[in-house]
Amino acid sequence: MTTTLDRHAFLAELGIHAENPGVYAGTWIASSGPVIESRSPATGEVIATVRTGTSADYAVAAAAAEEAFGRWRQVPGPLRGEIVRKCGEAMRKHKDALGRLITLEMGKIHQEGLGEVQEAIDIADFAVGLSRQLYGKTMPSERPGHSMKEQWHPLGTVGIVTAFNFPMAVWAWNSMLALVCGDANLWKPSPKTPLCAIGLTNVVRPVLEAEGFGALASLVITDDLDVVGELLDDKRLPLVSFTGSSEIGKLVAARVAGRYGRTILECGGNNAMIVLEDADLDMVLPATLFGAVGTAGQRCTSTRRVLVQESVADELEARLLRAYDDIVIGDPMDASTLCGPLIDEVAVANFEAALEAVVAEGGEVLRGGGRAKLDGELGGGHYVVPAIARAKNEMQIVQDETFGPVLYLIRVKDLDEAIAMHNDVPQGLSSAIFTMNMRHAERFLSAVGSDCGIANVNIGTSGAEIGGAFGGEKETGGGRESGSDAWKAYMRRQTNTVNWSDSLPLAQGIKFG
Repeated sequence: MTTTLDRHAFLAELGIHAENPGVYAGTWIASSGPVIESRSPATGEVIATVRTGTSADYAVAAAAAEEAFGRWRQVPGPLRGEIVRKCGEAMRKHKDALGRLITLEMGKIHQEGLGEVQEAIDIADFAVGLSRQLYGKTMPSERPGHSMKEQWHPLGTVGIVTAFNFPMAVWAWNSMLALVCGDANLWKPSPKTPLCAIGLTNVVRPVLEAEGFGALASLVITDDLDVVGELLDDKRLPLVSFTGSSEIGKLVAARVAGRYGRTILECGGNNAMIVLEDADLDMVLPATLFGAVGTAGQRCTSTRRVLVQESVADELEARLLRAYDDIVIGDPMDASTLCGPLIDEVAVANFEAALEAVVAEGGEVLRGGGRAKLDGELGGGHYVVPAIARAKNEMQIVQDETFGPVLYLIRVKDLDEAIAMHNDVPQGLSSAIFTMNMRHAERFLSAVGSDCGIANVNIGTSGAEIGGAFGGEKETGGGRESGSDAWKAYMRRQTNTVNWSDSLPLAQGIKFG
């Protein structure tokens, strides 16, 4: 594990102390809510404490963000982009410390922690270029002497509710785009990873404070559902971006829609990889391992199901079983570790319950399951042994998403059956097919193929780049963040018609009066 001395060094670099305030509104506020402990999932030890925000603290943060928005929306887009560029440079400067903090508090292996911070840096770079490309359109008017165009304006304060599994990148996906679009941000992170939110806020806030706009990165750490409800009901937040379970996402969508607000929903995934008989199994193996075991199976895009054609099923199964025997479980800071801990004891219990359900429904656990027994300080961590199980797609446990390293092997006859099973789950986030047949690949990507928001050929389900819009369909929620034209969600569209003639013709040829 990281030594106490090393830990103190990077925590100090990020402005994290033994006791921390949990509310930032252009300045850190002496919040007055209950104290929560941040615990390392690798050892179970307390890293630091955070005093959470109350309703009164939320009101201060929301008001500060609204005031900052009123000024920020008047700053030209390219100048907003320049400030976002400086935020990206600040994250780049502190990349190693931020990556170590993710590993310490969330538990993903160090390489993945660094990769997450790089995602945040990359989206800042993307947003800088975008700041000069917030394009509208011009269009011909049917009326003589008239011109028409559309333009995009800043929306307001964006509420950002993030999950523990990507405690920095998802905030950056939303906030960097929102900032160049002219919006303020109000972040409610997972109470399971509060220090990641504090550390990242401390990295970007000096950049914003120097420009007089610190409250654009407002933060409220809380586990009080009443405070969360106030965020969802707050009309000053025209958009709420939520990452979490499908069950909670449905409640968020209904509540925000009840006040005519917008939502971006990034909810559950039950991602499948189709492996056909002409697949390159040497590529399938590492893609499956990273997809199923990376982040200990706690990614929204983690590979949950492998739909493998019967003719190669035995060979793939044998290869996977050998590979699973070699998985190194343990200290996420150790470069040799492939699978770190789950986030907490609830996650461990859910993992164990899923495997019990597999057996109860007639499936077979081939490898893994149960707790990983580690020595020393790691003995207090939340480690499990990644599992492979033979299963049927229609099993209820397969239909549900288990946030942990459980991989279901499901045999299929052909591509038709594979696509049918692939789509026959409630979620629709990420998908993949391994084949060397162009027709099979293109069919998978067509309107009669994958029903997911992400569909890949000869790469796994996990590891999306920031250039493409990220999100999914069905119970995944339909939201899109990050690249492509996802920026439009953070702005309001306005259509303009200008009459430069000396008459007043009506549209559709209407004669009035």
